[in-house]
This record gives sequence, structure tokens and C-alpha cells, in this order.
Amino acid sequence: MSASWHDSRDVQPATSRLLIERAHEELLAGNLDDQRLAQVRPLVRESWERSWRRRVGPETAPVLELVSDELDAYRLAHPLASAMDMIRALLLPGDAEDTGVVIAVGDQAGRLLWIEGDRQLQSLTDGMGFVAGANWAEDAVGTTAPGTALALGQSVQIRGAEHYNRLVHPWSCTAAPVRDPETKRVLGVIDITGGPEVVSPQARLLVDATARAVESELLVARLRSRAETPSRSHAATSRTRATARATLHVLGRDRARLETESAHEESMIELSARHAAILLMLAVHRQGLSAERLCELVYGPGVSPDTLRPEMVRLRKVLERAAPELVPESRPYRLPLPLDTDAHDVLSLLDRGAHRVALTAYRGPVLPESTSPGVEEFRESVRAGLREAMLSEASLDVLLAYAEIPEGQADVEILRLALEMLPARSPKRAGLVTRIERAQ
Repeated sequence: MSASWHDSRDVQPATSRLLIERAHEELLAGNLDDQRLAQVRPLVRESWERSWRRRVGPETAPVLELVSDELDAYRLAHPLASAMDMIRALLLPGDAEDTGVVIAVGDQAGRLLWIEGDRQLQSLTDGMGFVAGANWAEDAVGTTAPGTALALGQSVQIRGAEHYNRLVHPWSCTAAPVRDPETKRVLGVIDITGGPEVVSPQARLLVDATARAVESELLVARLRSRAETPSRSHAATSRTRATARATLHVLGRDRARLETESAHEESMIELSARHAAILLMLAVHRQGLSAERLCELVYGPGVSPDTLRPEMVRLRKVLERAAPELVPESRPYRLPLPLDTDAHDVLSLLDRGAHRVALTAYRGPVLPESTSPGVEEFRESVRAGLREAMLSEASLDVLLAYAEIPEGQADVEILRLALEMLPARSPKRAGLVTRIERAQ
């Protein structure tokens, strides 16, 4: 099989670029009933709406989540690492640096791990953050072929202005997810990016065929390994499994979601409110906590640690099934491995000055229904950190975006600062004045 990217056939979209751009502007303005949106492909329109509702910035650069040694180690352990030679052979035959396309292979979370192909194009796509380690999931940068393919679990083609992010409008792309041949869970995504030729029917067939070939190769390699390796007990297998990354999602969620990744599998479980509070406190206090202090943070002052111990037993049983390497140690209670949280990610972005990205990543208060004193304290510290960054350092457009989320809608100080920063003849001034008067 060979990849010819220069013979473009049937790649012109039925809807004009100008109409798509105007429909995109109406969507960003919140005019979801505008008739121009009805002329945009349903797949694209629905993805735009998902992106808009998640407050994805239309000109936000993707977050670089994996860098340097961390990226190298993660790539080495990823299931698709063994298939890269096959992907190159199918999509970049001959002189890979003069193919006119860039290929990218990402993980199931949308983070790009390998980017290869035309060197000149790579120098151009670097400018929009299309680099190894960057997160191109749909909820991070909006509608793109790799991100939307992962969101829908099927191959996707996105042409030019159909991208949600304006930085990507000069490009087109085709992507297909790769699944585990046995469990059918998504392992990652294969993408080709370039000019209009990469969204031809032939390009989609080739990318789909490449994904299926990779899945077949993974199955063959797995069956061969089983035939050559003596069977081991379940306990031995569990001991050799190593969690590469664990993340606790607590922003805007009453039931926290724990996601773990290892070299061979990923898992995701929802936790009860009490288990979420315990894990969050252990993630915040990485040095460890005495039973008395953890009990106070979770239940409040004056509660006996005997109340905590049965809950710890139940939490350990949950983690032994889903993430055995995270089972807490005792005396003091602490996690044997670092546990990332999406709330800490927001604080880290603020520290780096990435205010727009931090605001996009902020999905709402930390465990909003929790009444655990430690959770309430951490919730307030995240909220205050975000607000302080908005007041002291944020640009006008980021400040206005903050004023649209629940935390900022009635914040008079935020609204007054935005009013001061707006040009004298801005049509947005009247709306801000009305909101300030109403809040007072």
C-alpha cells in the first residue's frame, strides 16, 4: 500500500468557507439558532457546540502536558510504540520528509506522542502547537480530526474553517482511533494533517486501513507473546503492573473520577463523596497525614478516628481492584505514588501565566457538594487563586470570559475592572454597567 497525497479528488466541502466562518462566529456569540449553523455539517456543528459549552477558547493554544524525559518514557511504554514502523511504512513511504503531509499518533486522552512527515510543514504546524506532548483532545482545543475522532470513536475528517480553533483554519486533517483488538477500548489515534488533499475519500480509507492494520499487528504480537511465555498467576501479573499516571478529577463534579494509566491498560472509576474527599486530602497533603488529622479534614473536628478506619478499609478494597499501586499506606496515611488532580493542573497553569488555558481547564468548584472541611478549604484556595490571577494579570478577553462563569458573573470587582479596560466605544460597556448595577 502506498500513500499518494498529491492527487486531490472530491475534497471541496459543499458549504463555502465564508459561510462556515460566519456560522462559527454566530456560535461563539451564543446564537445557536442562527440559520447558517444549520448549513454546517452535523458532525462539525455538534462538535462546535460541545466545545462551546465546555468554554474552549477559539484561539487557545493547546497545553503541553508531556515534555522531555517524561514524554520519552511515556512513549516507550505506550502500546502503539511497537506499531510506529508499520504506521510510517503505510502513511510515509519513500522520502518521509517530502510527503506534503504530517502524521501524528496520539494516546487515548488526545495527547500527541509522535509527529513525523514533511519537515517544512512541521515547521508551520509547530506554530499552532501541533507538537509532541500537546493535548489535542476536543475538550482542550475544540473540533479537530484527532480530538473529535476520539470523542466519537470513529474516523473523522475536518476541513479548514470547520476547526473550532481559528489557529487551525489553514489546515485540514483526517484521523481514526485505534482500539485494543480484544477489549475494544481506545488506545490512541492516528492523524494526517496537511492541505485539502488529506480530506479526500482515499485519505480516509487509507487512515482507516492503517488503524485496522495496527490493531491486527497488536493482536498477532500479543498471541505470539502468550504462546512463548509461561502463564503466570493473577497475583504475579498484578505485581508487575505499574501505574504510569493517576489523575483525580474533582472540578465541577460531586462524584470524583479517578483515571489511571499503565503500560498495558487504562481504567476509570467514579468514587463516592467520602472516598473522593479522602483521596483528595491525601493528594493535597503528599507528605502524609495522621489518622486524627485526616479524620478532622474529612469529617470535621471532634470526630473519633474510629469513624475513618472503616471507610479506609472500603477505599482500599476499591483501589485494590482499580489501582493497586495507589492503595494508601498508614502511619501516617499517605499515597505511595503521586496523585495528580485537575485542580492542581489549573493552579500550575496559573503559576505559569497561562491564564486563558487555566480558565478553560476550570470546570467548576472542587467537589461542590462536599462539606468536608479540608475539601472546603482547598475549594476556596483554588477559587481564590483563579480570581486573584484574573484581577492582577489576566488580559481583557480572559477577564471577560471569567465574568461569564458562575464565579465571576456577579463579582463587582471583576466587572468594574473589565469595564475600565474596555475601549470607550465598546458595545460591551452597557451590558457590564447593567450587571454591576444589578449586583450592587
